Formats: sequence, C-alpha cells, structure tokens
Amino acid sequence: MVNDFKLDEILFLDIETVPQYSRYEQMPDEFKKLWDKKAKSLAKNEETPDAIYERAGIYAEFGKIICISVGIIVPLEGGDSGFKVKSYYGDNEAELLSNFASMINGFSTRKSNLSLCAHNGKEFDFPYIARRMLINGLKIPDILNVAGKKPWEVKFIDTMELWKFGDIKHYTSLNLLAYIFGIPSPKDDIDGSEVAKCYYELNDLNRIVVYCEKDVLTVAQLFLRYNGLPIISSENVIRSDV
Repeated sequence: MVNDFKLDEILFLDIETVPQYSRYEQMPDEFKKLWDKKAKSLAKNEETPDAIYERAGIYAEFGKIICISVGIIVPLEGGDSGFKVKSYYGDNEAELLSNFASMINGFSTRKSNLSLCAHNGKEFDFPYIARRMLINGLKIPDILNVAGKKPWEVKFIDTMELWKFGDIKHYTSLNLLAYIFGIPSPKDDIDGSEVAKCYYELNDLNRIVVYCEKDVLTVAQLFLRYNGLPIISSENVIRSDV
C-alpha cells in the first residue's frame, strides 16, 4: 500500500488527553463561559455544558496531554522485526511536551526522511500536539509545523486515512481494524472514554501509559498488515529510548 517509506524512518505515536480540570465546577468563570458556548454546538437532547464536560479533553483549547507514546520498528537478529517504544507522560504537560520535542528534533537529525504515523493523526494527534505546544510557549518541531508547506512536504502518515481509500466520510476505529486484521486488541483493559476517570478519580497514570503504548504498537501492526508484512511478536516489543 505504501512504497515510499523505510520502516526505520517512521515514528509511530499516540496521545492520551484529559480535560484541563477534573470537574466542570473547577473551571475559572471566564473559561467556563467559553466552554458553555462551545458546548452548545456539541450538546444533544438537552445536554447541559457540565454534563458533557468529560468530552472537553478531545479539544486542545480545553484539554491537555498527559501521555505521548512513540515507537519505531527495528530489525532484530534472525530477520525478525522488533518494536522500540517509549512514553513521555506526567502531570506537567509543558515538561513532557518539551522532552518530546527534544526527542523529535534529535530523531529528525538522525533520520532526514523521518515521517510520523498515527491513527486519525491528521485530524487529532498531530494538530493537538502542535496546539498544546503553542499554548505552553514551546517551539513546534519542524516536522509538526506544517504552516506554508506543500502537501508533499508534510511527513504525516495516517492509518485511518489510508483505510478510507478516498472516502472522506468514512471513520473506522483502531480497535475495529485491529480485530478484522487479526491484531491483538489495545482495548483489553480501558478505552479512550475511561482515560479521564483513570487519571482524575483513580490516580492511575501508569495504567494510561500502558494503554497508550498498546495503541501505538497497534498502529504499527496495522501499518505492517496494510503492506502485507508480518506483525511483531509481543516478545519483540522493547520499552526503551527510541
């Protein structure tokens, strides 16, 4: 399906986000008014702004990133492929984004043809990261800064877009694609709708990191299946610096 990329020049990634405040009532008054206005366009069947505040995490203006997991496919002895994965996570969004940016900049220096790959990345992960970097006063790494670039200069791969085959209305979840391609499900513990509860109520960030790493591995597995290649064995997943 994709012939113009070398596997070791693709950085797979996934992010987990939550609302900036644990509850609607904790929002500053002015910020609350802005959310109320946003919520009017999102509400269904008389839903109130406070009732749908749990959705705020998917909007970069009202949410924040608590985890970014990245991974790269690497060759192993014997001809098998391995997957190196690392996560940037914590309560301090500016710090985790700064560390992520440093990694991306260094990686781009070593891999001049580096591309980023995520599921629905063009609509969610990539712009969300860039927006939150600006909000936190950080410089956007060149690979994420698409302003003024020609389409062929943008180094993004989107496994959901590849599955659309030009059908702009079609949405298919990562979990569904994993199932039909025979890839182990990344949703065997929690799913995206439970991340905020896990973070704010259960105070279990490590559980979210594991979930995020499963997602990024699944994106890589899906990309391999798209291209008729064998998926990576679980024993060949290496958690370390990429």
